[in-house]
Amino acid sequence: MAGKVFSLTPVQVPRVETAYRRIVTPLPVPESLPVLERLREVESRSMQGQPPLVWHKAQGVQVHDCWGNMWLDFSSGVLVTNVGHARTRVIEAIVRTAQKPHLHHYCFPSEERVALAAKLVELAPPPLKKVFLLTTGAETTECAFKLARTYGQSLARRKIDFVTFRGSFHGRTLGSQMIGGNPALQSWIPHCDPNIHVVPFPGDFRSPDPSFEAFDRALAAAGVEPANVCGVISETFQGAGANFMPVPYARALRQWCTRHRALLVWDEIQAGFGRTGTLWGFEHYGDAVPDLMCLGKGISGGLPLSAVVGRPDVMDLYGPGEMTSTHTGNPICAAAALASIELLLAEDLPRRARELGEVLQPELRRIQRKHPTVGHADGRGLVGALQMVVPGTTQPHHPLAHRIVELCFQRGLLLFAPVGLGGGALKICPPLCIHEDQLREGLQVLEEALAEAAAAPLPGS
Repeated sequence: MAGKVFSLTPVQVPRVETAYRRIVTPLPVPESLPVLERLREVESRSMQGQPPLVWHKAQGVQVHDCWGNMWLDFSSGVLVTNVGHARTRVIEAIVRTAQKPHLHHYCFPSEERVALAAKLVELAPPPLKKVFLLTTGAETTECAFKLARTYGQSLARRKIDFVTFRGSFHGRTLGSQMIGGNPALQSWIPHCDPNIHVVPFPGDFRSPDPSFEAFDRALAAAGVEPANVCGVISETFQGAGANFMPVPYARALRQWCTRHRALLVWDEIQAGFGRTGTLWGFEHYGDAVPDLMCLGKGISGGLPLSAVVGRPDVMDLYGPGEMTSTHTGNPICAAAALASIELLLAEDLPRRARELGEVLQPELRRIQRKHPTVGHADGRGLVGALQMVVPGTTQPHHPLAHRIVELCFQRGLLLFAPVGLGGGALKICPPLCIHEDQLREGLQVLEEALAEAAAAPLPGS
């Protein structure tokens, strides 16, 4: 579904002045309207879905405009700034590389690229010992799909079936949307690949059967022979709602893929780099180690870089010059990613996410129990989601979710627009460097906005 557009009519909102939030002007700021209106004139309408804030700078866990307002950030720039915004170590690495000067090198070797690739291999579990650096998350899932198909056909020409999960999101390119599990995002594709098969996701509160038998039944109903499956892809948690698989299901899936010589692909684009309280999200699933994992978002602290990490026999299916990327391992992006990863490890931010998850997750469940408009709460570490529903149903309530984001924005708490089925999910994903008092203050603001939005008629209703 298309999201709602936030109004550009300034509203006089109550003044906010705390250690972590400051709102001192109407919102959106009247002086920012020329910028916002010009963007709406010259950019695609698809870029108009976020709260109308013109970012001036962002540091740590706060975002500032240039009119004196400051927001506590619960978005991490859509789960990107895991180590925090504009950390000194990351900026210094960027400046040092740019001042060489060294801005681009295509596929020619560089010290920055080798250092990052080696670090990823060092951190990945066996047998994931080869890396392909890219730019966006969608590129990595496209690449994983391509490698799975190529691998399958190296075993048998008929081994081309690929399995994905209902409600999944793997990007916005042709291939990544075909392997996604949202039919609404595929409506523009006249001929979807008939050998891509969608099965129910067991961690969705709307899913009637969380057992692994549902996986087998879905494939049988589609007439899929397990021997013909080349790969299975799943987000480690479904980003639309922070939904995790049951652990026995994930382990059974790993065993199924091994038994049928199919590649297991974990999409770690949102989960990776400490977000869930472990370095890799799939660590929550015990021994369900993938054959390929897709990395992005939190890898670099804010610069465009992503990676596929996988088994050498799979990653080496294509020869020299056959699988390349114009900006692969861009030196500035690679230097930023290496600095971000080193900072993440030096400050043990996965542990911080795990510990603060013991605050966040119970609070989200408490909010769910207290407010009938919250149909479900889920998450791990410092990612969570509240699924807003029409009370007494599982029907997503997008207008209510949108209004909550707007009220939070007016109170100095920044969330990105609602996501998931019907646009009903509010994602909570602050930078991992956040402190407990900051987290608790943001949750208090969120609950106050939720209560106000649920109690009052929605604008336009």
